[in-house]
Amino acid sequence: MTDLHLPLDRSTGRLAAQIAAGFRAAVRSGRLTAGTRLPSSRDLARDLDVSRGVVVTAYEQLTAEGFLVARRGDGTRVAPLARPDEGAAPRPDAPPRPRDPEPPPPYDLTPGRPDLSAFPRERWITAARAALRTLAHDALTYPDPAGVPELRAELAGYLGRVRAAHADPDRVVIMNGVAHGLSALLALLRAGRHTALAVEDPTSVRQLPMLASAGVRIVRVPVDGEGLDVAALARSEACAVLVTPAHQYPTGVVLSPARRAALIAWAREVDGLILEDDYDAEFRYDRDPVGCLQGVDPDRVVLLGSVSKSLAPALRLGWAVAPPSIARRLREHRANSDLGAPVLEQYALTEFLRGGGYDRHLRTMRRRYRGRRDALAEALEAHLPDATVRGVSAGIHLYVELPAGCDEDEVVARAAQEGVAVTGARTMWSAERAGDAPPALVLGYAGLSETRLVKAAELLGRAVTHGAEG
Repeated sequence: MTDLHLPLDRSTGRLAAQIAAGFRAAVRSGRLTAGTRLPSSRDLARDLDVSRGVVVTAYEQLTAEGFLVARRGDGTRVAPLARPDEGAAPRPDAPPRPRDPEPPPPYDLTPGRPDLSAFPRERWITAARAALRTLAHDALTYPDPAGVPELRAELAGYLGRVRAAHADPDRVVIMNGVAHGLSALLALLRAGRHTALAVEDPTSVRQLPMLASAGVRIVRVPVDGEGLDVAALARSEACAVLVTPAHQYPTGVVLSPARRAALIAWAREVDGLILEDDYDAEFRYDRDPVGCLQGVDPDRVVLLGSVSKSLAPALRLGWAVAPPSIARRLREHRANSDLGAPVLEQYALTEFLRGGGYDRHLRTMRRRYRGRRDALAEALEAHLPDATVRGVSAGIHLYVELPAGCDEDEVVARAAQEGVAVTGARTMWSAERAGDAPPALVLGYAGLSETRLVKAAELLGRAVTHGAEG
């Protein structure tokens, strides 16, 4: 191909040698990287206006020298061992060479990750095919910024049936996950009178930078055994609050009935807005599902959800169920910022919901996650008998308060030495409350088998014992 930039001086002859020299220089400079597929000898001969035999001779010479490899059915590629010279200066336009990824720890208990190996590939392919088979050509144009109408209708029905939401298609706006929905909502809040946003304390450290970057002032409100402290919220200046009432992250507390009523009363009294992150609502094990707050007062609550934990984060599909005025503004925001979500994935999810595939998948995952939760909780009781395990009723993580005297950072470091990746909880608390919070770990259990979770708990027990001794 001419874009390989192989200059030839036809007056000097030895064209095969010139082609070979050009390839060597490209590999040594880093312009051609290992694994790059080269054009066939016929195509390259046509592009360079030389005989095919000249290119074949050059390829054979480079293969013999180890610069190229040729396999039947795979063509000719730059050899895996071919590397740029150490002293070769990178091209100004060359992207930085990515580092080899670190190998994953043997026992990864990082929270917030579903079992990605359980993604229902065949059922999803079936749903996507069914959607594409009947999809009108006009549906492939720029989408409705609020989302595909069929998906909004299916979600409205699903959320009304499963989450007791007050949802109709006009209230539903499709977003690229909860984080995207929050970002868009905060942009609307900043443009209005809501300049301060209350968030739970503790909360996800990944979420705080995103919230702060939206330009609203963050107010931390304590969480206790009943959930968000609404009395403390009322004493703040915030008129908008972000809550996770179904399963608070990271403590796992479910917002109590009294606090739910008080929170709705607060919103009505101050003309406030509740942003309800429906975190972990799909996975409940030991109690009946708790209906969402949005169903209690749909004109004061925006319900945010996604398929990131139930299916996979890579899909980037979520939703906001909002009061009509906010839904309209979200739709305008999407129209002015990114023109809406990808269409084909929306139609595939529509078919997945309509055909019952989503319900069946959730039933399967609830059984699987419950078994893993039980295995980890029982193993922690055996190997960490002095620890207190919280948040077991739902979700895909446990909140484990360590025995008195443990150094949280030391335990995290020693666990890593044992091959167990765990997350400390201290950074999730505000500076004002972190000193009083007991040392704790947040353990995700979705991605490991029951046998491996038991072994991870054994190794973690060893790390905690050493941490206490230290």
